[in-house]
Amino acid sequence: MNQVINFTCKPEEVKDLFLIENLIREKLKIKKNQKISFRWHRRSIDARQKQIKINASFEVAIESALAPRFINYEFPILDKLAPQLHIIGAGPAGLFAALQAITRGYKPIIYERGKDIRSRRRDLAKLTRDHILNPDSNYCFGEGGAGTYSDGKLYTRSKKRGDVQKVLEWMVQFGATEDILIDAHPHIGTNKLPKLIEAIRNKIISCGGEIYFEHKLTNLFTENGKIHEIEINGKKRIVINRLILATGHSARDIFDLLFKKQIKILAKPFALGVRVEHTQDYIDRLQYHGRLSDEFLPPAAYSMVTQVDNRGVYSFCMCPGGIIAPCATGSQEVVTNGWSPSKRNNIYANSGIVVGIEPSDFEQKNNPFVCLEFQKNVEKACWEAAGKTQSVPAQGLQDFVNGNISTQFPRSSYQPGIVSVNLKEILPDLIYNHLRKAFIDFNKKMPGFITNDAVVHAPESRTSSPILIPRNALNFQHVEISNLYPIAEGAGYAGGIVSAAIDGINCIEKIVKY
Repeated sequence: MNQVINFTCKPEEVKDLFLIENLIREKLKIKKNQKISFRWHRRSIDARQKQIKINASFEVAIESALAPRFINYEFPILDKLAPQLHIIGAGPAGLFAALQAITRGYKPIIYERGKDIRSRRRDLAKLTRDHILNPDSNYCFGEGGAGTYSDGKLYTRSKKRGDVQKVLEWMVQFGATEDILIDAHPHIGTNKLPKLIEAIRNKIISCGGEIYFEHKLTNLFTENGKIHEIEINGKKRIVINRLILATGHSARDIFDLLFKKQIKILAKPFALGVRVEHTQDYIDRLQYHGRLSDEFLPPAAYSMVTQVDNRGVYSFCMCPGGIIAPCATGSQEVVTNGWSPSKRNNIYANSGIVVGIEPSDFEQKNNPFVCLEFQKNVEKACWEAAGKTQSVPAQGLQDFVNGNISTQFPRSSYQPGIVSVNLKEILPDLIYNHLRKAFIDFNKKMPGFITNDAVVHAPESRTSSPILIPRNALNFQHVEISNLYPIAEGAGYAGGIVSAAIDGINCIEKIVKY
């Protein structure tokens, strides 16, 4: 039986196994002649004081081997007559719903509008290098969904919503390192996610499930409060029994389709702002009291939140050692997001800084598209200001706060390029004024945050869906269509890889139960 021991130590002590063993023996009062085995259980960094500490938690076995951290799950081979579930979208929600469906004896059939991982990479290269956007294969659409190229952050506050540990263990089973079971803020890395997603796809197929790429949902047909057929790619009609909608927060055509079919959707609060990039060394010094990250300390992150005139402004998707990527999904728009490789070893650090938006902010607050239209208008304004390409408007952070146009930039990781623009002139007053005041407050909390060595890129607009597809809490069925199951980010019920995966798993359990 493993014991768990908790203590704090200096970063330099973490890799000294002899010292760690002695600390464990001392705290558990283990005699020198007794053999022990130990491994990390949990770890986190406490950098609030000048003396940085590691909160360490170890599993310990005395005079025995450590029990396995977890046991790989054996997914069954489906019976040929297994009942079918049709899933739209191969992001985290769709893939984990498919895995859970297999465990429950259902055959998942996934339709993904985008391409498989390898083909998708070529479209991303064209977007970055040549500004050529494929509306169905980009940073948001394709195998793995937006999560494939969104850094692989696995931290979630949704622990009461479902089995976080199960999601993480399955990820380790499919190729993630066991570090994600240990770190307080686990992270896989964009470079490692593709192999993990391919492994999940191969498992689904080998168990009897099906996955189809470049298969876009273009229509659905309802009768008596149920969907009886769906249309793929404008021509292929498929009879369905249950439809799980896991399309992600950027599938705007799905919102249009539901509205056209008079299936209820609602405007939903979301957040919009900019993405700010410092050098990683600069953030390290601010967060680590002048110290740089090294072999003992990972690249530093930050998390900030403030209230400006009773409205929340906060950092979002902070990417240490990362880059800013072009994440538009349609013409006449630019969108930014950030990601990091597993080592987080790029020289930049970036984070979204966003302002909370409510449907009540607008006159047509009962219009389900009111927040989406606001989102679209900002993205188009930024596209026009940057020359109607995938370049983005940019400004030094200090210049942003002072309302001055920037005459030069230190650098930017955004490869399609940046254009100097006074963002005050193109961002809505609601966004610009709240961001400006928030930056001043952030600079009080992290002195030195405001500098022209930091570059503001606009916009950061795809934080979450601006539309809610309402469902019953009891059974996850749409409030009007009994065999439609809207889930995860695209339906407004999740906010990241793990929470989306949990929602997919929970959806299957609701189907089984009800």
